[in-house]
Amino acid sequence: MPRFSANLTFLFNEAPFLERFGEAAHAGFRAVEFAFPYDYQVKEVAAHVVPHKLDVVLFNAPPGDWAAGDRGLGSLPGREHEFQASIAQALRYAEALRCPRVHVMAGVLPAGADADERKSRLRVFARNLRYACAEAAAQGVTITIEPLNPRDVPGYLLSTQADAHALRTEIGAANLKVQMDLYHAQIVEGDLSEKIRHWLPHIGHIQIAGVPGRHEPDVGELNYEYLFKLLDELKYDGWVGCEYKPATSTTAGLTWLYRLLDRRKALVGHN
Repeated sequence: MPRFSANLTFLFNEAPFLERFGEAAHAGFRAVEFAFPYDYQVKEVAAHVVPHKLDVVLFNAPPGDWAAGDRGLGSLPGREHEFQASIAQALRYAEALRCPRVHVMAGVLPAGADADERKSRLRVFARNLRYACAEAAAQGVTITIEPLNPRDVPGYLLSTQADAHALRTEIGAANLKVQMDLYHAQIVEGDLSEKIRHWLPHIGHIQIAGVPGRHEPDVGELNYEYLFKLLDELKYDGWVGCEYKPATSTTAGLTWLYRLLDRRKALVGHN
């Protein structure tokens, strides 16, 4: 069975952010991820990671001005210096938290952007990613990029697995991987099992949520039990991030995970 990390931006948000580390550990998680830790000093975050013996496996680089509509700086022309500063800040947090992955968001296209504008933005993103990968390589960090569905993030630069992998191939950095969120991928293109088989060697992180609704993965149209078995068959050794919105409380919604854990214990005992 895959290893699951709790996304603390989505889960345990009944508690303040720094208390969610303890809640995740108490619920049985051994790894966590989150969107943006920058509202807190890195020492504050580390002080809640270490006592609970948690691994921090992923977070995002600063996205720009979220309230103003920024969804990443990677493809935004004229903001390269801001992008470089965001990478420096992210890597400082990654080093202190011993986090091996940083997700770099691409940003959204301007309203009415045509194909030429999109190509131009992709060129900016490629240049910025080359910079980010070179900086991250020095401390052994992998940079990830992620396609997002246009329903949740209208105008986002990357929307398909092929888009992201074409960019990864063009850049050619050993520490650049694609983050495959099965929720986004199902909404945009489906055919998930074949896409997992095809792209898995170049996937740096996987995330899950039910479709539609983005609730627990045991609710909706996706057969996650099948997909988890497939990941086992393919010997995926990375983490699967639980990036979903609990339908009620986080703990009440974790029955899907506890059923899987009980089943695994039964199989181990049987063997």
